[in-house]
Amino acid sequence: MTIRLALLLALTMAWTCSQQLSERSHAAQGQAWQPYRRVPAAPVRKAEPAQYLVEESYSVVSDLELDQMRVPCCPDPWEENSNQLPPFIDSLYVDPVLMPTGNKQDWNWHVLPGDVIWHSYWAGTKEARTSGAIFEEFGNGVSLLDVSLGGRASLFRYGTANNGRPEGWELQIEGASQLRLNLDANWDLEAVDFRFGIPIIYGRGRQQWKFSYYHLSAHLGDERIIRQMSTAERINFSRDTLVLGYSFFPRPAWRLYGEAGWAFYNDEFTEPWEFQLGVDYAQPGPTGFRGTPFFAINGHLREEVNFGGNVVAQLGWLWRGQSGRVMRTGLHYYNGKSNQFEFANQFEQQVGVGLWYDH
Repeated sequence: MTIRLALLLALTMAWTCSQQLSERSHAAQGQAWQPYRRVPAAPVRKAEPAQYLVEESYSVVSDLELDQMRVPCCPDPWEENSNQLPPFIDSLYVDPVLMPTGNKQDWNWHVLPGDVIWHSYWAGTKEARTSGAIFEEFGNGVSLLDVSLGGRASLFRYGTANNGRPEGWELQIEGASQLRLNLDANWDLEAVDFRFGIPIIYGRGRQQWKFSYYHLSAHLGDERIIRQMSTAERINFSRDTLVLGYSFFPRPAWRLYGEAGWAFYNDEFTEPWEFQLGVDYAQPGPTGFRGTPFFAINGHLREEVNFGGNVVAQLGWLWRGQSGRVMRTGLHYYNGKSNQFEFANQFEQQVGVGLWYDH
């Protein structure tokens, strides 16, 4: 009887302690959202330059455990006005974008930094990148290959660099030739669009802004003209556009964005206004060889087609390096008016696979 009472008393005390710890944990979680914090399985003396969360071999540290780890003599790094970090913080892997950034003392001038603040929209078909997507166009059963040859780079920046997701003011340059090959007609060149732009970027914390100028012109492929000598028609699709864009990271893995473009010069078929919005998702940070899943959705609305346009969905696998550049491969689905603007008024439905290298 005594043993039973002792066991019952021990179980009661254990349950009470666990409830108190759970309540304290829930109370901590109920506070304002804090950065994700992870510690390596073994001590690491040098922090990686990437700001993102590393998923493998790291354990989540609760607010209660972090409080117990803090050195009493050091200020709390999560306090609003604290700019100093305790000695062990260099062994923590956190997202500096979500760290307290009370001042800009670490901002400096950088010429040709290796990373960029503003990245291309993953599912945006008119973004500057290097890529190839093979697909079949429903309705006529034609097999096509869309290729983009280009990219974006940072020229000058006043801000941070080489910390994973940089902050500051940035002048970029972007450009690409975006062509279509007909795989069922000896790989004939069907059409090509040329794009060139100069974005001005500001990024701070989880928010980024873009003000950009770009020129885009569309051209009918010479081999298509020869193949369809009597029926081939081209339009003078050309536009010079000013763009205001906004990007937001509600969580490190999620990017929400939207932009509005107004063409101060537009030729023939084009009209001034266009809008884009979408979502990119993938676990952030360098992925190593294993990579990580991703998906992306983009909608592009254009005034010249009565604010119709297209929607694009992509799903697959992603690899990211220390510079933030991304290589992706996976499934591609497109529905709407053609993304080759020589055929801008034609409806297309595409299903295929792609390989994309994004800056």
